[in-house]
Amino acid sequence: MEMQTQSSRSFAFIFPLASGHINPSLAIARSLVQQGHDVHYLCREQMREAIEDTGAVFHSDIETQPELYAGRDPSMWGALGSLQEEYGMKGESFSQARLKMRELAAELMLPGTLRWLKKINAQAMLCDPLINLEAPLVAKVAGIPCVSLLTVAGPGGQEVAWGGVLKALGMTAEQVLQERRQFQGLQDCIERLKKTYGLHLAVEDGVKPLGVFRSCLMSTLTLVTTAEFLADPMSPEVSKAYTDHDFVYLGPLLDKPGAKRAAGHKFDAADHSGGDSDATALKLARDARAEGRPVVLVSLGTIITGDHTDYGWGARFVVEGQQVGISGRELCQAAWQAAFDVFGQWDSSSMQSPLILAALGPQADALEGLKVPPNAFCSPTLPQVDLLRLGVDIFLTHGGQNSFMEALSMGVPLVVCPGFADQPVNAAKAELLEIGLKVDRPMRPLEHAEADIAAYRKSTADALMKVTQDPSFKQNAMSCAQALSACGGVSLATRILLALANSDQPLQLKLAGA
Repeated sequence: MEMQTQSSRSFAFIFPLASGHINPSLAIARSLVQQGHDVHYLCREQMREAIEDTGAVFHSDIETQPELYAGRDPSMWGALGSLQEEYGMKGESFSQARLKMRELAAELMLPGTLRWLKKINAQAMLCDPLINLEAPLVAKVAGIPCVSLLTVAGPGGQEVAWGGVLKALGMTAEQVLQERRQFQGLQDCIERLKKTYGLHLAVEDGVKPLGVFRSCLMSTLTLVTTAEFLADPMSPEVSKAYTDHDFVYLGPLLDKPGAKRAAGHKFDAADHSGGDSDATALKLARDARAEGRPVVLVSLGTIITGDHTDYGWGARFVVEGQQVGISGRELCQAAWQAAFDVFGQWDSSSMQSPLILAALGPQADALEGLKVPPNAFCSPTLPQVDLLRLGVDIFLTHGGQNSFMEALSMGVPLVVCPGFADQPVNAAKAELLEIGLKVDRPMRPLEHAEADIAAYRKSTADALMKVTQDPSFKQNAMSCAQALSACGGVSLATRILLALANSDQPLQLKLAGA
């Protein structure tokens, strides 16, 4: 890191374990560090390597926020699980509990985070509004500007995503609001936050109207990692809630070639680096391109291949107390096998046989029971952006916002196998834009699981064949890439953060002059 100068600034980046949320911020951190500024991340050990690769300083949230983590399960989901038990909510889903307990968790994070901000002498903050409610709260108390980095398709994305989550849980927004109103622990927490810190929250926050980001509303402004033409629509109620809030559309935030990325959601392992496998994958891709062979990229994200209790490897959706649909493992393995079925049929000695590059995630049994063809290279992680830059003919993806935007920015056609949240929305968007096809996740009762897995595998294979054989998908994807190239990206995000950190009146910042 360069020696700090008189004009240098210190930035606090607060992000959760979810790699899909932290990765777009890494390019901004690198840009700030290269300009002589200090960037301090409050995050989880699994993300240390990617953070330090940018030149930023890593700080452990577990060590910084003992009021939440001391004596509780230290995994990100586990700490909330411990709180669930303390408040008599054992057995409820993670999503359902979070809707009622996010303020309680944030309250416990505030003291340690305030101590940390003072220690690093932060002049501005960047945070994830999807998960980090404590970030804008602590920024308000500390009196520094806070910028939210929204990694879904704009402020309308959460309304649709949470609507899908509640549907999968067999609940309505009104039922959630009623549970929040009846939860005395939440009422007491809101009163304490008001009395101790002067913070004004309400039980209706985020639920009425559904999908409004309280964290965005409490931030100075919100940066969005998509283009405005790709943003999800907002209902009149949500749009009204954001009347006085500024959203700045950046497009995809892509780091330099070779940059490390955060990956992995297996909580008992700290090292999720690609190591030699990244170099091997890149060499294989370069060789394939040089030989004129098609390159197929397969990655279904980090959460569904990880240990998340609601959406991970062993999880199924629960509707009215009953498990339905296929598990994360069954979805991934059926989709992977479909790719192997379609692209592994070529003679491996042929120069035209496709190269299949598959990112499997951290599970030890990822390939158990699958038939992997000789022209496939499988690894827990892959250097996704660098591979897309080299040239990919088709991308089988879960449709997470980062993957969706990264593929579009490179003009790569898609087959989307969505798992949850914004992924089904992006899958539908891929078909609307005619850049790819989607394969919906089966949601029937468990007695249909075996048949649904077989049907899902076939549907995925059919979609892969159709997108591969129809050149219009590629043409439309290239048109999207051209439109995205006009977005401000990392440069605009960096200018905005520096303007805020240097402003004596950050709340009156004029974006046009950022």
